[in-house]
Amino acid sequence: MSREGLEVADVFRHFGPAFRDRHGASLSIARWRAMTAIESCRTAALGGHVESCGDCGHQRVSYNSCRNRNCPKCQGLARAQWLTDRQAELLKVPYYHVVFTVPAAIEVIAFQNQTVVYDILFRAASETLCTIAADPEHLGAGSASLVCCTPGDRTCCRTLRHDTRHYHFQHFQ
Repeated sequence: MSREGLEVADVFRHFGPAFRDRHGASLSIARWRAMTAIESCRTAALGGHVESCGDCGHQRVSYNSCRNRNCPKCQGLARAQWLTDRQAELLKVPYYHVVFTVPAAIEVIAFQNQTVVYDILFRAASETLCTIAADPEHLGAGSASLVCCTPGDRTCCRTLRHDTRHYHFQHFQ
């Protein structure tokens, strides 16, 4: 069965070598490995096995998967299940999406000191949301009712812009 459409692996195989030549010095080992794994996922590079039909003898080669946690082919079912599980947890109330962005002037520092900067970003964003939530002019939740300072309890960090430059920001939902 042939597949339809373009996949991340196709883009990585086509543009990956040039991208690594240009940006390789700034890529972490984990990102480098993820790209390489995705490029070789379900190809002869990872080996495979032959499946054959017992009735007609038709044979098909199935290549091994990379099992990388960043691979969309390998983690597609797990991702779908995770989304289903998260949707089941949603309350029937309005949700808000808030984004906190690191200023461009400190992007280089943020890239070189990710653990420290992300810790500061998470704490500052959380404290800001708690302050706004406690303010009677906004949510008026009151500080006594706030046990945890992460409203919504869903956060994530993103570190790349669409043009592949680093761009550090945090989403709260």
